[in-house]
Amino acid sequence: MKKVPYASVVESLMYAMVCTRSYIGYVVQVVSRYMRNPGREHWATIKWILQYLKGNSSVCFRFGSGKPLLEGYTIEDMPADVHTSRSTPGYVMT
Repeated sequence: MKKVPYASVVESLMYAMVCTRSYIGYVVQVVSRYMRNPGREHWATIKWILQYLKGNSSVCFRFGSGKPLLEGYTIEDMPADVHTSRSTPGYVMT
């Protein structure tokens, strides 16, 4: 199992979970518990999740019946922290 990129695939699943597929959160949390010492059954579970995502790649959530519209707004507070001179960014997507 040392040649299997288990941690890399779990990280990719986490990215997919956060960005597009929030409903796989529980299974990603379960498989991430075994990142230090994965077994063959854990790798089989990862492959099953990937096959599931491949089969459901066209599934998406849609609210409303009109044309989908994405609007984004950003703001940045430059002098937010006077001690470190770091800015505080913010964004909203609708």
